[in-house]
Amino acid sequence: MADMKNQIKSGIDNAADKAKNATDQAASAANSGKQEAQGVVDRVKEGASHLMENASNYAGQAREKVAEWAGDASNIGHKAQAWAGDAYDVAADRVGDFGTELTSLVRKHPLPALLIGFGVGLLLGRAAKSV
Repeated sequence: MADMKNQIKSGIDNAADKAKNATDQAASAANSGKQEAQGVVDRVKEGASHLMENASNYAGQAREKVAEWAGDASNIGHKAQAWAGDAYDVAADRVGDFGTELTSLVRKHPLPALLIGFGVGLLLGRAAKSV
């Protein structure tokens, strides 16, 4: 009977050892899986960080390019304004010169100028009347 008791005790000890080994293996596998999962999470975080850094760089480059284009547009606007001012000045000078020449011509030849003015007035009157 003592022999049987030792055999049962030995069987229980073997079963307990096997259960402990199985539990240790399961814990080891779980720990390994946790480490792998942590590695995946770390890689995902690193990838997201790189994506955010690249997006930030591209946004900065875009901001610089837009600022550059805005400066170019402003310069073009100032140039166009200067050209328009120059054109206005030239046109004003030419019209002023024409007015001076016309005044001089009328002073030199008052009677023909009066008759021409009267004829132009008649033509404009008839044209306005027919419309």
